Amino acid sequence: MESTISVLHSDPDILGGTPVFVGTRVPIKTLLDYLAAGDPLDEFLDHFPSVRREQAIAVLQLAKNMLVSYANPT
Repeated sequence: MESTISVLHSDPDILGGTPVFVGTRVPIKTLLDYLAAGDPLDEFLDHFPSVRREQAIAVLQLAKNMLVSYANPT
């Protein structure tokens, strides 16, 4: 799996600093919005071909890890 460094990018000059997938202008939030609406990952990837499946999966794994850490602080 890719590290978050190669998956997420935030730059004030790109969409005002909104976190995007590396190498794209596709906001991470767009993936989450698609999934929250019940759309399958493949539909998101079809609509945003600049995002690689590996990137999307890595972002979802990062979100999962963050939620688990938040729910179960050590």
